[in-house]
Amino acid sequence: MSAEGHALVDRRLYLGEAWAADDERRELVGVPDERAFATKPQLAGDMLEDAHASGVRTAWVAADEVYGGRELRARIRALGYGYAIAVLTSHSVTTPGGGKTKVTALLERVPKRAWMGLRTGHGTKGERLYVWAMIDVNPDDAPPGQAAGHSQVLVRRHRRTGTLSFYRTWHPDPQPISALVSAVCRRWRVEEDFQGAKGLAHLDTGQVTCWTSWHRWSLMSMIAYALLAAGALHERQRAHPADPDDELAMVSVSPRELLALFRVLALPRPRQDTDPAHALHWSNWRRRHQHRATACHRHWNNVTAVAIA
Repeated sequence: MSAEGHALVDRRLYLGEAWAADDERRELVGVPDERAFATKPQLAGDMLEDAHASGVRTAWVAADEVYGGRELRARIRALGYGYAIAVLTSHSVTTPGGGKTKVTALLERVPKRAWMGLRTGHGTKGERLYVWAMIDVNPDDAPPGQAAGHSQVLVRRHRRTGTLSFYRTWHPDPQPISALVSAVCRRWRVEEDFQGAKGLAHLDTGQVTCWTSWHRWSLMSMIAYALLAAGALHERQRAHPADPDDELAMVSVSPRELLALFRVLALPRPRQDTDPAHALHWSNWRRRHQHRATACHRHWNNVTAVAIA
């Protein structure tokens, strides 16, 4: 992820605790023996360590409330990254003045003049209307031998509804509130990538039931979406910046628009169903594969019946 563009670069398959402990199911779908149960924060930490070992360097890690625990935050710091992670309203922090308190109680210490309206871009429904406040807290996740650094709680409030969100942030160097807000807002790009990979590259529609087939399908989907993202970036770099006052100006090409152009200009057009030869060929192909699918399902049911017995 950068200012120029973004795409998905890694993934992990989450196995529920009961699923991971079922040896028969694991054997049937080919889950490797060394794959034990891991929580989503643990899987996220593994991906970050793999990315770091592969040479990926970044300044920030952004995530939602699921990943706000101390263990993952400590792993992020050990890799040398800063973080901006959402936390639950029940999350507790220790302030420099001493004493442990919930993040919601920190609002009493924020004077009205401390709230700042910062540009955070536009969403699909228009401008994001938020004001922000920053409160220093004591870090509780320093790895052994690492300096304390600078830890804050960032509070976001919607200017119209008053809805509040809280974020834990840390960086080895002092950071202005604008840099922390920018790091928080980068997580929205991850949501955009999930939606794009599902809607354009069918990341979530693979009808696969085995460990290896899921990894193959997800990898192909991620590569397809990355190619669309790279192609859209190339087109944006070639285009001239749009003049806001030019009625004939266009917005930058998106991966979705690029896929639509590919389908018209680059991909072969499907043959019409009115072609008798094509219709017969498709009928034969479809019925042959339906027969294979039926045989596979019958074999699978026989295997599972023996395993259950």
